[in-house]
Amino acid sequence: MLHYFLTPFKDSFSLLNLFEYITFRAASAAILALIINFIVGPWVIHILQKNQIGEEIRPTGPESHMKKRGTPTMGGVIILMAVLLPTLLFAKLDSPLIQIIIISTIWMGIIGFLDDYLKVIRKMEKGLIARYKMAGQIALGSIVSIWIMMTPEFAEFSTKTTVPFLKNIEIDLGMLYPMMVILVITGTSNAVNLTDGLDGLAAGLLAISFSVFAAIAYISGRVDFSDYLNIIYLPGAGELTIFSSAMAGACIGYLWFNSSPAEVFMGDTGSLSTGAALGTLAVLLKKELLLFIIGGVFVWEAISVIIQVLYFRWTKSTTGEGKRFFKMAPIHHHFELAGWPETKIVVRFWIIGLLFALFSLTTFKIR
Repeated sequence: MLHYFLTPFKDSFSLLNLFEYITFRAASAAILALIINFIVGPWVIHILQKNQIGEEIRPTGPESHMKKRGTPTMGGVIILMAVLLPTLLFAKLDSPLIQIIIISTIWMGIIGFLDDYLKVIRKMEKGLIARYKMAGQIALGSIVSIWIMMTPEFAEFSTKTTVPFLKNIEIDLGMLYPMMVILVITGTSNAVNLTDGLDGLAAGLLAISFSVFAAIAYISGRVDFSDYLNIIYLPGAGELTIFSSAMAGACIGYLWFNSSPAEVFMGDTGSLSTGAALGTLAVLLKKELLLFIIGGVFVWEAISVIIQVLYFRWTKSTTGEGKRFFKMAPIHHHFELAGWPETKIVVRFWIIGLLFALFSLTTFKIR
């Protein structure tokens, strides 16, 4: 938005030329997201405490988590404010890519808010019924896929995706493309939701993932860089650098309050919206398969739940008694019950997430 208001005066004030540069706007968005966290965070936490909007701990969870009962939740509102305002100020709002990513984030933020509201305020144990939540995710995936296929910027490769490690190889999914978009957005939002079980775990991993996508968006939006690295050139993709940087800054700032011992939890308001944003970024940048590497820890967490459920059902059908493959799923709880301190699990998972992120960047040269 500021770009439109300030650049007309750049001939009179040369400093305003900075708003022409994506790097300046991205850095400004990240810094502003951090500042908004520090300003808005205490206020939101105070409101949540005042209205007794606290986390309900499941009795089936680790016993050590019972002390967290009553910790303010729905803190994802802080992240949403910290990412949306900088994006609105520094990104070009006529960009269809920015419009899609903003709609996706707000859409799942509303669904997550409804889920938190029903669980925490209305005291409905299961919150929003699973099929309604799934319907919202499928509807979002359908809208995003149709929007992309109707957008001129994607005309040449609207239904295509790229393959890591393979140069100039693109898979055209054709009529199956909407299904893939639905799977990516739904799967990512749910995976982040599953990962959000320890203080700071999801926020730290999200900051790492969005930082990588900020770099990919910048590269994809430049003819010279994309040509040198043999990746799809996406006109206007550079604007997604601003959103990704703002999200990375918002997640880092949120860690100020969410690091152990957490003063606030993001709840489904934060985990579903950030997860959907991450999945949508992968779709917009044609890096759906690379997302499995960038968000490797999120994938690992989701797979651990699938393994746990399938193994329990298989052992129950074959032996009559269901057994667990892990001590508890998602897998971060397995390590908790194995005796690892919570902070050690979080830091080690961050390190693994950082390794996945660095490895994902090497795929542009290892071909």
